[in-house]
Amino acid sequence: MRLIEEMQRRKVFKVGAAWLVIGWVLIQVAATVAPELKLPEWLPTMVTVLVGLGFPVALVLAWFFDITPDGVRRDPEDVAAAASHATTVVASTSASGSAAPAPAAPAATPIAAPRKSIAVLAFADLSPSHDQEYFSDGIAEEILNALVKLKDLKVAGRTSAFSFKGRNADLREIGRALGVAHVLEGSVRKHGQKVRITAQLIHAADGYHLWSESYDGELTDIFELQEHIARAITHELDVILHGDAAQRLVPVATRDPEAYALYLKASDIFARRDGRRFPDAIACLQQALRLDPAYARAHARLASIRAIEPVYVPDATDDAPEKVRQEALRASELDPKLAEPYAAMGLNDAQQHRFVDSRQAMDHALALDPNDITAVFWAASILINTGYTARGLAMLDRALEIDPLYPNALLWRGTQFAFVADLDRAEPMLRRAAEVGLAHAPLGMHLVAAARGQTDEAIAQLTEGLRVLGAGLPDGAPAILARGVYGAVRDRQPALDLIDRFFASQPRWMPSSIMYALFQMGDMTRVLALGRDFRTTNDAQYFHMIWSPAMRAARATPAFRDFTRAVGMTALWDRYGPPDGAHRTAAGEYVFGQNG
Repeated sequence: MRLIEEMQRRKVFKVGAAWLVIGWVLIQVAATVAPELKLPEWLPTMVTVLVGLGFPVALVLAWFFDITPDGVRRDPEDVAAAASHATTVVASTSASGSAAPAPAAPAATPIAAPRKSIAVLAFADLSPSHDQEYFSDGIAEEILNALVKLKDLKVAGRTSAFSFKGRNADLREIGRALGVAHVLEGSVRKHGQKVRITAQLIHAADGYHLWSESYDGELTDIFELQEHIARAITHELDVILHGDAAQRLVPVATRDPEAYALYLKASDIFARRDGRRFPDAIACLQQALRLDPAYARAHARLASIRAIEPVYVPDATDDAPEKVRQEALRASELDPKLAEPYAAMGLNDAQQHRFVDSRQAMDHALALDPNDITAVFWAASILINTGYTARGLAMLDRALEIDPLYPNALLWRGTQFAFVADLDRAEPMLRRAAEVGLAHAPLGMHLVAAARGQTDEAIAQLTEGLRVLGAGLPDGAPAILARGVYGAVRDRQPALDLIDRFFASQPRWMPSSIMYALFQMGDMTRVLALGRDFRTTNDAQYFHMIWSPAMRAARATPAFRDFTRAVGMTALWDRYGPPDGAHRTAAGEYVFGQNG
């Protein structure tokens, strides 16, 4: 079936049919005219033979070439495959030292991109004041999200596609790096209530413009404009619309254009994980909901921001659980098909140590949208944090398949490689996480530096990582804690004294960075005791570490058993089965073996 579809795409059948018709006409003409003009008797036979010999030649030419407005061109798929092969050869010769190294690319070894594949790049902001970047990015992301839902089309993830923003990269590089055959570029000009969206679909391998169009309208038409663009792309790429073809690709999320603009502004802050601006994002969403109380996606995005807000604003910890639940439930009431509200509830439940509820919410989110990158990553992190490491790693790999440059997934996957001393795979992933802008990527990089014996670099990296996620720590604490981990013996006691003074102040919430530092200093007993008795602002910062190989011996102790029972993990295991490397005894206890 795929061969027949490919022959149809390359117009082999059309060319073959045309050749037969033309050939038949030539044969009839030769047979009729030759006797009248006293031409040689063998001429009609010769014409018949030439038509027959030319038939397979015509089919072969149809397979490899296409007639375009610019003339006869090599078929784009073959160009892409050739480019991919050339890149692979360059990479191979570079490794052997016999040629100059190929330019670095975000993706792994390039392979031929499927014909029905596309990357939606960040749209340029052409507004008069050039202050609508969040809006132009949002428009591109909305189109990307619409295309992702099409099963017949491979779409590069947002973070990966947007990583080329402002780099003026060659389209061939983009296509190879993202593994796509086509690129959608565009621009947005917003002036008052008027908006113009210009989009162009380009074949990545040769820069051939397949389609280009400008759409003008009012802000109230914004979803219709995006719908037109998405439909045009499906037409150009011959994407099959499954189910009801009349169903919208871009849903009308709100009828209020100002509410939509506020949503995009808040979403930009959320995507960047710019914790300092979370109050601004929350204010934008609250204003959007005042304008349109039935805006389901605004409720969902507010739930997501509330769920991670305590990581950056510890004072929000007390109120976060109820606020997340309130917004998520309202969002799912308004639009039961949204995955985001369930993902937000799942993360919120995990932070409250309601792991069974968390698992159920995450499973529901992924059932609604298995490609929701935020839901996939959050689900992966919770699986790892609760001992289901193998399944969590598989889900991290799934997240990186959806979006190869998703920064948090790169950090977590790279950290897991570092835990097992696979530095050759850990370091590139962690560096890539930093390159795409993840501020706390040093929380992985310090592990690589330490393993390579680079003590000063390890201290610098850990200091920066603890600073970024160190909300609630005293001034100067990140540097003191980092030196306590990697410095000389005399540096350890000041770090422990700082921790003691902090607890003497009777804090209501414990910064997770303290747990992280204690773990790195090897004080497993205190980590488990404090984790049992205190809640932190971000359990995920250290929960994943208790499942690392370094904690294998500690997992066999009564202290670990008490810890897992106190934080609610045992209840999760009772429901979903033992964690990796453990079995459940007749008495209901979980025992970890040598590999656990």
